[in-house]
Amino acid sequence: MTTMQERPASDARRLLGAEMRETLVSNMTDKFPQLTEEKADRGVGQMLAFLAACDYAGRPLSPSPFVDDFWHAFLLHTKAYQEFCEQTFSRFLHHQPGFLDKEEHGGGKALRARTVDAITLAGYEIDMEFWPEPDLADCSQCHANCSDSPNHP
Repeated sequence: MTTMQERPASDARRLLGAEMRETLVSNMTDKFPQLTEEKADRGVGQMLAFLAACDYAGRPLSPSPFVDDFWHAFLLHTKAYQEFCEQTFSRFLHHQPGFLDKEEHGGGKALRARTVDAITLAGYEIDMEFWPEPDLADCSQCHANCSDSPNHP
């Protein structure tokens, strides 16, 4: 009888150099003063895991609103983001905001589940604090102190 050993999930923070990671952590703690450096660093990791899953999945995924904030912070460093994409994925990963058709892609809960599964299948750690189950299928990025809001204690 053979047994399969699961590989431990990788920490996606290793995909990005320390200097850029520190810049993104600083950007996020400046934007959200209640955010600790430790949590911001974990958020950078979840954003990177999401991007890796997008490259791996081959179908639309969706970041949580909080992970999307980290992606926006990275996108503002356009040259660094472009170089990261080219070096890591051999292509540019575009940010295409908007709602996906529910009939074709499922609602918010289905997209969240598919995204979390894709991150795991791509071999990266999931930090569930950044991927809360949405209460509604059509949540927005209002940061009204929801569980995934950086304003949430």
